[in-house]
Amino acid sequence: MDKHTTQPSLLDRLKAHTASDSIPMHMPGHKRNTALLGTDLPYNIDITEIDGFDNLHGASGILNEYMEEIADFYGTKRSFYLVNGSTCGILAGIRAATKRGGKIAVARNCHKSVYHAIELFGLEAVYLMPEMDETFGIHGGISTASIADSLNKNPDTQLVVLTSPTYEGVVSDIAAISEICHGHGIPLMVDEAHGSHFNYSEYFPASATALGADIVIQSLHKTLPSLTMTSLAHLNGDLVSPEELARQLAIFESSSPSYVLMASIDRCFRLLRDEGEQLFENYNQRLSDFSEKMKQLEHLKVLCHGNDSPAAHPTFFAFDQGKILISAQGTGLTGQELSETLRSDHHIEMEMAYGDHALAMTSVCDTDAAMTALADALLAIDSTLSSAAGEHAPYAATTLFSLPEKQCEIWQALESEKAVCPLERAAGQTAAEYIWAYPPGIPLLVPGERISAGFIRQIHALLEKGTRVYSDADGLPENIRIMHQKSLAQQLTF
Repeated sequence: MDKHTTQPSLLDRLKAHTASDSIPMHMPGHKRNTALLGTDLPYNIDITEIDGFDNLHGASGILNEYMEEIADFYGTKRSFYLVNGSTCGILAGIRAATKRGGKIAVARNCHKSVYHAIELFGLEAVYLMPEMDETFGIHGGISTASIADSLNKNPDTQLVVLTSPTYEGVVSDIAAISEICHGHGIPLMVDEAHGSHFNYSEYFPASATALGADIVIQSLHKTLPSLTMTSLAHLNGDLVSPEELARQLAIFESSSPSYVLMASIDRCFRLLRDEGEQLFENYNQRLSDFSEKMKQLEHLKVLCHGNDSPAAHPTFFAFDQGKILISAQGTGLTGQELSETLRSDHHIEMEMAYGDHALAMTSVCDTDAAMTALADALLAIDSTLSSAAGEHAPYAATTLFSLPEKQCEIWQALESEKAVCPLERAAGQTAAEYIWAYPPGIPLLVPGERISAGFIRQIHALLEKGTRVYSDADGLPENIRIMHQKSLAQQLTF
């Protein structure tokens, strides 16, 4: 064990402070007054940066020690607590690794926070299209060939950003991609928000923190036992300054970081460090038992479980078995209807439903009973279905299958003069707002991209399947904001 393992947990320190006779003449305003406010919320351990509890933005005491402890365990150069979710880590990481107006290569299936960074910093985006998985109609991985080709054509790229694993659990070849990027002297940032459990078990793919990525952002709360909004940012190598990343985190993260959330990060880490081997052994067994039961399905399909396997998906480098993506394609049932049936008839609340798919998220905290209930519910629903109707119908266009034509940069479109256009007459126009389905929050259309007839059909297909589609101005499905022709002409002359 390393030198940090015997120190008290942050939660223990907070409890000890609560038990002391210290009178709180400081923020927060609830003053730990549980006599007035009750104990339903953790008022008694919610403090600010007082003596002995360090300061996250300039940590030199206990918080610095806790973050060093994580870096030692993960094998990273630096690791940072995030209490504004992965979004603040993505914004800070991109800003730390790029210069304003620089060029950035981005996987087109990245989370919308990546696009917000491009917008805020005036970056020039070069998009990388993920390969398509034809059997399930979802995005596969980012190919090494596409990375190499992009960097050869754009040697002035300052940063490469991609998502691995995806919401559905698809993992790209991060080690090979890192090598390609570093061969050009370019850092790689991986949004590993959905893969924070990768560091703790060989039953799952290796984490990007161990595969050469320079910046890795992980959402602990998505797949590990930690409170919502708790995440980590990791830094490796010498291509990105740790001081600059820390400075940017102080900009994009709250200047009043929650000690309750930081205690949750510390508690999660300690639990998995000390008991993770057995917890993940049990977790893997539950997933294996679930997968075995899914072999009985006749109509529904579960990605890389049951009778489906990673070998059937050549665009996957690896797959996170903790993601349960169910396809109802060809059964006459939409993903939304499947999710609603699971909720109403079986009291199971799914993570997401879109098009023909429904997604269940699992973790070490799922019980045997919960996993059995999900398996039994899917088998019960499957027994009521038929694959006769629409068996060979194509998947609804729920993901981006081809790269839209970019007319100008995101920030140029958003700062342009805009007009409102009926969706049915928008083909050929240039978008001046984001369009996305949430979750997962991946833009279907980005400001500055040309609106195609195919995109309009995609919106209708999503709506017909019961998927909510959002836009900045909330005008869909009736209308969409476009760039005024005069503004577009001005941008295209630069």
